Amino acid sequence: MAFGGFNQNSNAHPVVEINMVPLIDVMLVLLIIFMITAPLMTHAVKIDLPKADSIAQTQETPHIDLAIDAEGQIFWDAAAVSRDQLRENLQRIAAETPQPELHVRADQNVPYRKVAEALADAATAGVSRIGFISEPEVSR
Repeated sequence: MAFGGFNQNSNAHPVVEINMVPLIDVMLVLLIIFMITAPLMTHAVKIDLPKADSIAQTQETPHIDLAIDAEGQIFWDAAAVSRDQLRENLQRIAAETPQPELHVRADQNVPYRKVAEALADAATAGVSRIGFISEPEVSR
């Protein structure tokens, strides 16, 4: 038989075992290849960033305070305004040069929709300098 050995004995049976040595050799070769190529696959761009000393800005930049209370009422520099008046004021400051900063203060209980509407109105008007004002958290 072809699966038997060189022995022409009639009671010889075929070999049904799998030879594991070639499989182990292939796996070790693949392991070595992956160990060598894995560090080469991670590429990082090394850059040397410039170093500069920064100083606090001493000149006070003009700003507008936009506050939204818990009920959703909008205040422009402490004066209550409607949404239409807010849009007019935003268009006015968007045309100014230099454009003043818009400082947004929103109560933590105000619906997010009110803040999003005010920001959308500011973006539509062309206001690009917007900052959010928050209170520091009190440690307990």
